[in-house]
Amino acid sequence: MIDTLRTILIAVTEQMQDEAPSSALAYGLSLAGQAGARATVQAVSVKLVLPHSWISRFVRMLVAAENRRLRSLAEEVAERARGDAAAAGVLCTTETDHLPYDRVLASFSRQSRIHDLSVIDAEPRMLTGDRGLIETLLFESGRPLIVVPRGVETFAGQRILVAWDGSAQAARALHDALPLLKRANHVEIVSVAGEKDLAHSVPGAEVAPCLAHHDVPVTVTTLAAEHRDVAGSLRRHASTEGADLIVMGAFAHSVLREMVLGGVTQELLRSCPVPLFMAH
Repeated sequence: MIDTLRTILIAVTEQMQDEAPSSALAYGLSLAGQAGARATVQAVSVKLVLPHSWISRFVRMLVAAENRRLRSLAEEVAERARGDAAAAGVLCTTETDHLPYDRVLASFSRQSRIHDLSVIDAEPRMLTGDRGLIETLLFESGRPLIVVPRGVETFAGQRILVAWDGSAQAARALHDALPLLKRANHVEIVSVAGEKDLAHSVPGAEVAPCLAHHDVPVTVTTLAAEHRDVAGSLRRHASTEGADLIVMGAFAHSVLREMVLGGVTQELLRSCPVPLFMAH
């Protein structure tokens, strides 16, 4: 049993369903089943809103038809979630709101605050245009988040890699991930030399005894950043070691929009072979 993990929010938008089935849905239900947790599946469709009242009747009809299609997609996701949850013996409730984009983000944010953990699909386009769902949940929920890459549908947590940079955000992620770390067979704290000035940070070797006090089997590794590619070094190491999960903090380097999640976080979200457990 995964201690303290009792409620899991699985956030699915209909855009992901247009491209491929949601990995987060299967992964989240798998995690809920292993934890004995209750799942909430929030399958939300983004409502298209006409910018002007003088739009032609034909265009209004097209928009209305598309909104019906999107709502239907979300309802199909919720129906599948109920069936899959029942088959897995997971207590599950579903929601199928149809809202404008800004209200979608607000709805997910509110729900995430009253759950122990959120699980969502990776968003390749999360840093284009408006604020993405991943960023909203990280910075506004106060809760940890697992971002699931496409094709990963079963929760596994035997080998966990902790990406450690000594920051307060990394410490928060480490603490929030303790229920998972305590049941892992092996936890590896990984720092990347040259990532940034760590003179005033807590080294990974000093964190290891803290985890050992929680009976977490832990080792410490320092990697060299190949060609200053920190994210690439972490990705390759995770693949080589057969990691099931990467735990990391999300942090802001700059107030500039394109840097809000930081370079390493940004690159790992764009492409990572395993799910990311993140906190801020």
